Amino acid sequence: MIEGDKVLALIPARGGSKGLPGKNILELCGMPLLAWPIRAAKESNYIDQVIVSTENKNYADIARSFGASVPFIRPAKLARDDSTTYLVVEHALNYLKSQNEIYDYMVLLEPTSPLTTSKDIDEALKLLISKRDLADSVVGVSKVEATHPVFDVRINDKGLIEPYATENFSTFRRQEIEDLYHFEGSLYISDTKVLLKEKTFYHERTLPYIVPRWKSLEIDEMVDMITAEALINNKSLLNTDDLNG
Repeated sequence: MIEGDKVLALIPARGGSKGLPGKNILELCGMPLLAWPIRAAKESNYIDQVIVSTENKNYADIARSFGASVPFIRPAKLARDDSTTYLVVEHALNYLKSQNEIYDYMVLLEPTSPLTTSKDIDEALKLLISKRDLADSVVGVSKVEATHPVFDVRINDKGLIEPYATENFSTFRRQEIEDLYHFEGSLYISDTKVLLKEKTFYHERTLPYIVPRWKSLEIDEMVDMITAEALINNKSLLNTDDLNG
């Protein structure tokens, strides 16, 4: 609980993955990806219940073995490539409501963002609670650096490059460039009533939780797994102890 409000952590873990088969249970530093957000959520000071939503019974067994609850098997129609995250969230909240389990806040964590920690969860929750007059949700964002639009070019009809976001090929110093951020996908938190009303975590009352570039890594390809393992095994070089593992 946080200030008397109940907090649910939901971890969606679909069995199907075409790009990286079995992605959510691939082993990273001795634990399946699915276990990383479970551990982070269970170590949070504020989360009351940790639930995994999956259509895969093997994934369900793995989730339970790491301490998560799997109170239902997700319907197959909500585990397709085109199934939206919101529909998965809505299904979970409606199921829990049918069991007389009501939560004031939901924390959504993805197995593909294994570097998220309990500290991130708790800091983001505290940020949202401290600004409830201004916001109803908070999502992870990370600064756009090497791929900032001022460095982008397009290829024109002649096969030549031309600036994408500027009028000419000006040379910019990084400290002169406007800070921009991208949705990095590791952490989503919302008031549950607002979430069900808005059907999204993103709206005009959404706060940013700023995540450093190294921590915003998302597992899509095998190169991401290799990178994540290198980060975890060399966390002392990052000058931080804020990393599971």
